[in-house]
Amino acid sequence: MMDRICLDCGEKIVGRSDKKFCNDQCRNNYNNKLSSTTNSEIRYINNILRKNRRILEEIADNDEGKAKISLTKLNEKGFNFKYFTHIYQTKTGNVYHFCYEYGYLGLDNNYYMIVKRTEN
Repeated sequence: MMDRICLDCGEKIVGRSDKKFCNDQCRNNYNNKLSSTTNSEIRYINNILRKNRRILEEIADNDEGKAKISLTKLNEKGFNFKYFTHIYQTKTGNVYHFCYEYGYLGLDNNYYMIVKRTEN
């Protein structure tokens, strides 16, 4: 009969024949390592989305749900245009990019209209 070793620490396993880990800590360590790469990428993107939302919220809430701001000021605040949650196209063809309930529309002269979506 072959000696079984723990998938996490490599120690010899004693006990049931289908046991893969020597203890609960090793089992948790192993499973945390498996999901850490995926979770860190998701966490990174969610942090960017939350920051974008906070920036849009700060701008829109100062002007009661609608505001106009320059590209320069958005960049100074750290807004990242690569990340948004969804796109909404109006009947007139305007395309809004949204971070959750706050959206922005590109205007002329490097300005953006910031809006807060309200459910009716």
